[in-house]
Amino acid sequence: MKKYLILIVAVMVVLAVTWTSLGQNAERAGARVQEQRGNMRQRFENMSEAEREKFRPELRESFGAGRPVTGRQEQLKAIEAIEKQVAKLKAAVQSTGTEDRSRWRDLSEEERTKLRERMVKAGQERQRAIRAIEQQLATLRGPGRPQAGRQPSIGELRTIHNLAVKEKATKTAQRLERLIARYQSEPGGGRQRETQRKPERLERPKRERPARQEKDVPEDSSGKRAPSFELSSFDGETVSLSEYRGKFVVLEWFNFECPLSLYHYETKNTMVELAKKYKGKNVVWLAVNSTNHTTPEPNKTFAKRHKLPYLILDDRSGKVGKAYGAQTTPHMYIINPRGRIVYEGAIDDSPLGQKKEGVVNYVDNALAELTAGKAVSTPKTKPYGCTVKYAR
Repeated sequence: MKKYLILIVAVMVVLAVTWTSLGQNAERAGARVQEQRGNMRQRFENMSEAEREKFRPELRESFGAGRPVTGRQEQLKAIEAIEKQVAKLKAAVQSTGTEDRSRWRDLSEEERTKLRERMVKAGQERQRAIRAIEQQLATLRGPGRPQAGRQPSIGELRTIHNLAVKEKATKTAQRLERLIARYQSEPGGGRQRETQRKPERLERPKRERPARQEKDVPEDSSGKRAPSFELSSFDGETVSLSEYRGKFVVLEWFNFECPLSLYHYETKNTMVELAKKYKGKNVVWLAVNSTNHTTPEPNKTFAKRHKLPYLILDDRSGKVGKAYGAQTTPHMYIINPRGRIVYEGAIDDSPLGQKKEGVVNYVDNALAELTAGKAVSTPKTKPYGCTVKYAR
């Protein structure tokens, strides 16, 4: 939350500076520009040809020909739009206060689910507001220079860094330190005229102890971070793993041509029943088809025939499957709300129903433990099934 408060402060500073600049006299600004141009031309005339060649990029950077200027009315509209977005950003930050988390253990599972959903929604609203603010700031900067890849000045970064230190936003301050160091080490990084000055010594923020983990969302210290991805389903819906942050996500590597995968749909209804069983417990189920030769229509037909309550994602390129290390169909992964893989392996210990009694469903057991606030007792098993038919 602190980093968003810092962003709000930084935006308000930019607004104040911009508002002041609107009242400056245009003729005086033009006179200063003409004077600066005259000085640079004089320097240019006294240079050798080799020095001029090095100096020309600086001239183009400082005095691009015919740069248009954002009009006063456009600037005022941009400022008004930013003020509205800042209000939305502030409301989103305030909508999930620390008091909600402090009483986490006293909430029922249903109340916790609603709180998680509210937190995810607030996070999405924050990101939308930030993007809108960035667009309006680009308008205020004017169309004279390309905005893509525009780097903030070292001075701007230092100002925000100091605010981060003051607010004890340790991670934000450390990232800013690394960013400033990178700009200073790159030729032309940030603003060259600023980096020529001896850099100020940055105050290092005090190390903070990691926040205490909620009891109902266990963190597996051995669990690796789940690779992020964005895939389209065979129905054309785009799915990104990041949109399910705050939920448990089950990934099932799937191939309807594989008998061992098909068994859990035709003979047993394993996957659909599990997905329905945990649907109301903050669990999302996704099937992933990395079979290189598969086509959309059979997948859509299969989903319709078996009334799948989840999507089949198109990974014919095999990029996501290889990132996860998926070997077989089925190969199961469970990702916790913090984006860590807490289970990977087989769906159960009975390929094609070989065991008549005492079948252990690893995924069912893991989800039962996770949704009860416990750690997974069996975090990894050996997967079985057909090999994933990756593209060569």
